[in-house]
Amino acid sequence: MTMTRNPPHTEASKKQSSEQAFHLDKGAIRAAASKISGGAVTEGYRGNRKEVIAMLNDALATELLCVMRYKRHYYTAKGLEIEAIKGEFLQHAQEEQSHADLIAERIVQLNGEPDFNPKTLSERSHAHYDDSADIKDMIRANLIEERVAIEAYRQMIERIGDDDPTTRHMLVQIMAQEEEHADDMSDLLGL
Repeated sequence: MTMTRNPPHTEASKKQSSEQAFHLDKGAIRAAASKISGGAVTEGYRGNRKEVIAMLNDALATELLCVMRYKRHYYTAKGLEIEAIKGEFLQHAQEEQSHADLIAERIVQLNGEPDFNPKTLSERSHAHYDDSADIKDMIRANLIEERVAIEAYRQMIERIGDDDPTTRHMLVQIMAQEEEHADDMSDLLGL
C-alpha cells in the first residue's frame, strides 16, 4: 500500500497561495467534531493507519526487548568500578520503557491495539537480546542495538513523511534519545 503525499507546489500555486489569505475549512472542522467514534483519528488523517500501527508494534517490540537487555546487563554486570556503567544501563532501560509507553499510547490513539505478546516479541523486534557476561561485550552489544534502532526509526520517519505529523514527531524524539544512548555506549567503549 502506498501512503498519500501532498502534491508538489508549482510556482504559480505558490504565488496564488501567498496572495490569498488562509482560512480554515470550518465545515471540515465541524465534521471532525461530529464523528467522535474515531477518537483522535479525524477525516483529515492522511497516513495509512494499518501500516503505521504495524510499524509501531514492531517498534514497541524493539523497545521492550531493549528494556530487557539493559535490565539484564544492569543486574549481571560485575567488576571493580562498574557502578557508573550499571547506572547508565539502568537509565537507558528506564528511557527505553518510556519509549515503549509512548509508542503503545500512540497505537491506541490510532485506534489500534499494542502488541505485548511475549511469544512473538523477539520475532517482531528490530534489535536482539544479549546475554553477554563481559562488560565490554555488554556495552558493544548495546551500541550495536542502539544503531539498529536509530536506522529503524530513520526508515519509519522517512516512510511516514508528512502524512502523520504526530507519529513522526514522536519517532523523531525517540530517535534523538537513541542517538544519545549510542553516543553514551560509544564513549564507554572509548571509540
